[in-house]
Amino acid sequence: MLLELHIQNFALIDNLRLELGSGFDVLTGETGAGKSIIVDALGAVLGERTGTEVIRHGADRSLVEAVFDTSDTPTAIKAAQDYGFDIEDNILILSREITRTGRSQARVNGRPATTSMLKEITSLLIDVHGQHEHQSLLLVPLHIDIYDTWIGDRAFRLRDQASKIYEELSTIRGERDRLQTDERERARLLDLYKFQLEEIQTAKPEPDEEESLTAERNRLANAEKLYEAASEVHTALGASDGGAVDALSEAAGLVDKISRLDPSTSEMLESINAALFSAQETLTLIRDYQDQVEANPERLEQVEERLDLLRMLKRKYGDTIQDILNYAAELAGKIDDLSNAEERSQELTGKIEDLQDRLAEVCKELTNVRKEASAKFEKRVEMELADLAMERTKFAVSIEPAPPGPKGSDAVEFFIAPNPGEPVKPLAKIASGGEMSRIMLALKTVMARAEVPTLIFDEIDTGIGGRTAQVLGDKLASLAKKCQVMCVTHLPQIASKAKHHYSVEKVVDGDRTSVRLSVLEGEERITELARMLGAEESSSAAIQHAREMLSVAGSGND
Repeated sequence: MLLELHIQNFALIDNLRLELGSGFDVLTGETGAGKSIIVDALGAVLGERTGTEVIRHGADRSLVEAVFDTSDTPTAIKAAQDYGFDIEDNILILSREITRTGRSQARVNGRPATTSMLKEITSLLIDVHGQHEHQSLLLVPLHIDIYDTWIGDRAFRLRDQASKIYEELSTIRGERDRLQTDERERARLLDLYKFQLEEIQTAKPEPDEEESLTAERNRLANAEKLYEAASEVHTALGASDGGAVDALSEAAGLVDKISRLDPSTSEMLESINAALFSAQETLTLIRDYQDQVEANPERLEQVEERLDLLRMLKRKYGDTIQDILNYAAELAGKIDDLSNAEERSQELTGKIEDLQDRLAEVCKELTNVRKEASAKFEKRVEMELADLAMERTKFAVSIEPAPPGPKGSDAVEFFIAPNPGEPVKPLAKIASGGEMSRIMLALKTVMARAEVPTLIFDEIDTGIGGRTAQVLGDKLASLAKKCQVMCVTHLPQIASKAKHHYSVEKVVDGDRTSVRLSVLEGEERITELARMLGAEESSSAAIQHAREMLSVAGSGND
């Protein structure tokens, strides 16, 4: 059961706390007062998608917190514990914070959680039915989902199997279709792929080849300058008398004499001998380098041609040499597939036939489950419709063959006959707005899961009034004897049936608007019902009518 809802900086709400009771609760107020904002805020803490636009102007974050008593909902307790959340005294405190940066932080009993965790846990605690939800009855493709939801696990277990088989079947069909491209196109592709692969294989590109070739080209292109510079180094080191090597050799001899007379200079001797060795080694290296950098126009031309070839391959087949090699491997696979297309196509056809048989088997079982459940479903819906002043309405579930798909091989559609003696016709085509609302409520009542202790209805009374509104109020009050029901409504016939009545209104303070929530009792509740009846507060007739409505209702759920 939902015990409390605390909302901060959400749309027009600055700070609002709603403490709910058991039984039937209603929220009323002028159009645009903020009733549905409260439902939207609740949706945020239930894990629904929520953007930064809900943050109140001037605030940097929104916070919504909901407190649930899970005493009668062991499945919710288990779901929370499976995620590692501790629960004390059967209380679950769920919160959701949305910041201006778009960051959303969910918590369960103070510990970080994900919105998907919130969704899974709260799906066992509460169902929210929106003000436009009855319009989904106009969308025939959704009828199968509504019906299967009522059937429950038996239907969805088979639907999951069908969906997985169908997905695999679609993938393999797509692969076979690609292989079964017409012969002319396949031959064209085969020639193209072979040409491209041969071009790459003939070139034999290597991963590090381009870097080494670029360095070699730079040496060859600047061979004359490099040779001259190397010659100057060679001369400076010792190509003639007076070079660095000769000077170091002479100096080493002198230091050797010093070292013999003064052993403390041994380190100096080691240093100058090392310098002499290094200079001699460098002289050898520079001679070898001179041999390498000799001008070679023929080799330079070869390197340039090779680099041009690699650049051409990169333009056609990849940004890097490795990309080109990867593409070559891909080409080899495509050539193999095309060359063996017929054999592979036959193999895939066999798999397709096997999957089709498996899908047909699952679909047949799912069809049987749906047909077996239809009579019971129809009877239950008709019973609920009778309670909603549609006593003689005939309701039927049409289950016709359809191409096998992820939801089975049935086309499910709801039919009704509002008047006795007439054949049933498609619900989406003949039902009025008021009938749609009542049919949706009947479906929701039939589908209400015993393990979900709280139902929220957001203005499901749209488009109805009079006797129908009275009956709808009775139905909600009756439903509230089995579970907690909260309803956002504009109808006094419904509000008068509630056990707890809350009023929502906009309040302007200076240049800021906010939403205020009040608990209505006694005369305040009578005044609000009179307003909902369309009368001025001072109308004695409306006040008396409101009193009578409360009296007849027995002040809600006694």
